Amino acid sequence: MAHTINDDCIACGACKPECPVDAIVEGEKYTIDKDACIDCGACVAVCPVGAIEAP
Repeated sequence: MAHTINDDCIACGACKPECPVDAIVEGEKYTIDKDACIDCGACVAVCPVGAIEAP
């Protein structure tokens, strides 16, 4: 299962450059492409509001 971004996301963009497979999709609230996510967790550590959740 892929990581997910919850409603606490503030769309700051900190997570997007950390993703090695470009699975994070920019928007009003960022989302993670579940088919592309490899569950590496690189995005989790950089989220300033803890909006990224492990599967």
